[in-house]
Amino acid sequence: MASLASLEELFSADGLLADYFEGFVRRSEQEQMAQSIESAIKEEASICIEAGTGTGKTFAYLVPALKSWYEQDSKIIVSTGTKNLQDQLYFRDLPDICKALSISPKIALLKGRNNYLCQYRLQQSLESGRFQSRSMVDTLSRVNDWSVQTSSGDLTQCTDLADNDPLWSYVTSTNENCLGSECPDYAECFVAKARQRAVSADVVVVNHHLLLADMVLKEDGFGELLPDADIVVVDEAHQLADIAHSFYGRRLTSRQLMEICRDTELEALTNAKDDRQLSVAVRRVEGAVNEIRLSLGESGQKKNWQQIVNPQRKQLFTELKKELSALHSRLERHASRSKGLDSCHKRSEECLHTLAFFSDKDQELTAVRWVETYRQGFAVLETPLDVSQAFAQSCREQSTRTWVFTSATITQASSKGVSDFKHFKERLGLDEACELELPSPFDYDSQALLHIPRGLADPRSKDFINSWQKAVLPIVEANPGGTFVLFTSYSAMHQVQELWKDQLLDKTVLMQGEKPKNQLIEDFREAGNAVLLATSSFWEGVDVKGLALSCVIIDKLPFAAPDEPLIEAKIQAMRKSGKNPFFDLQIPEAIIALKQGAGRLIRDQSDRGVLVLCDPRLIANAYGKRFLRSLPPMRRTREQKTVIEFLENLTQD
Repeated sequence: MASLASLEELFSADGLLADYFEGFVRRSEQEQMAQSIESAIKEEASICIEAGTGTGKTFAYLVPALKSWYEQDSKIIVSTGTKNLQDQLYFRDLPDICKALSISPKIALLKGRNNYLCQYRLQQSLESGRFQSRSMVDTLSRVNDWSVQTSSGDLTQCTDLADNDPLWSYVTSTNENCLGSECPDYAECFVAKARQRAVSADVVVVNHHLLLADMVLKEDGFGELLPDADIVVVDEAHQLADIAHSFYGRRLTSRQLMEICRDTELEALTNAKDDRQLSVAVRRVEGAVNEIRLSLGESGQKKNWQQIVNPQRKQLFTELKKELSALHSRLERHASRSKGLDSCHKRSEECLHTLAFFSDKDQELTAVRWVETYRQGFAVLETPLDVSQAFAQSCREQSTRTWVFTSATITQASSKGVSDFKHFKERLGLDEACELELPSPFDYDSQALLHIPRGLADPRSKDFINSWQKAVLPIVEANPGGTFVLFTSYSAMHQVQELWKDQLLDKTVLMQGEKPKNQLIEDFREAGNAVLLATSSFWEGVDVKGLALSCVIIDKLPFAAPDEPLIEAKIQAMRKSGKNPFFDLQIPEAIIALKQGAGRLIRDQSDRGVLVLCDPRLIANAYGKRFLRSLPPMRRTREQKTVIEFLENLTQD
């Protein structure tokens, strides 16, 4: 059987990687990671790896995995946290590494079905002409023009369709409304073609949602989305447990119900024109859904089911059940007329079962039932408190021989000051997985400065925001490069934006929500000395190198809100079992989030910058040491003058 050179040779200064990639430098941490993965593959073991920023973990996991394909015909799945990273792997990293190694495995990119154009629903929408605005009609026309040019159907590549455009649900399918092989457009289905390519591929690039959806489907005996794989690499693995909670629970959303109504209306236009009562039944379900949404109040709430369901709302859910049952009965009469009406009938039945589950059954002791509100909708969910056993069981039932879990942020300093994987492994049931912690190759001691301002107010006081923004404003003004200000709440972000908009006149001040995320980052990068105010979605997955990002300010320790239903239920369960939820849950998760935010600063060996943490609890409280020990080893100062001198020297350097 053919074989490639050893990893030591491939990663050497005169190896194949150095020959192909300009500027490639041998990194001992990268090579150690690759060798550990190769050993895990040979031993059919699982391994958890924290690879500090700059390790080059993408090459470190792809090279031994591809080597195993070349030498052992191993099938590989790589799962990432974001679509952007998926695209980077598929369009750039994998092709380049394969060229460097002179190998040619079949590679496939597979995203969730909500990323692909559904030709059947596109045609339905074009024929119906029912839209919320004229702009939706214009966008639909442009999507239709694009549909004849695309070979993949990946709507993220359609420049005329913005991420938040309401048209998405009109031109994509869901698990519930897809007609499958009975669809008249199945032969041209982009989802089916993408899955067929994935089944025949040697390497498949997916995201965590798709990976977990596939694991749950296989466990339930309902088929599969992904091919069996010998090796599964989970990059950005710190996100996996949070995403897993949604896949091992139950949910009913207003969107599901409204889409049944909309699809019923579209199908009725051509296949049930003679039944006017069908349209009446649809209107009554829509009305019942809207009444519940109206009763739930403002958007952005996450509330425990017990807090939400008072006698009035119980009656509203009972009314919804009655109207949905009437629509279901009406659809039953017409289900044989078309595949679309049959699908609507089956979906209404599934929603009725889920609604009955929430209305009639008590909450499981090992789960929390809760309600989340959106601008125009809501979701009712039951989420397990612990997914470790379910995830571990799903892993055992796969044919996968080796699992690799990697991230720059899956360990944290324990109370004794030693880094460990305990929290990460416990959440996913990875008791037997091997461990490897690799420090960043960056010289943080000379490249970065950590500053905790003096004299800050208590984070719980009304003066806190005003206190820290005054303390950091001179630093922002003195910074010749760009500044990220990362917030733990939207209200604090808006408050600081109001305070700074008339003070930072010589800098461009950008704020999350003003433009799409990618556009904001591009504008920030191009400005060179801009200030970007942002919340949680910018704490990770943002890569700005050089002077354009030379200061990161974090307003306070990113503890999850203790009144969020899942967190609150976990805290109560841990107390009952004799654990300390603050030290065993809240601190570990806040450390991971802080490490992600801090990781935005130094992205390259030539980067230099300042990390400012505005939370006095880091100094005043003993647990602050755990946070500080978990961060890269930067020089620390509490003197503002030292920080300003450091920043002013950046342009001279």
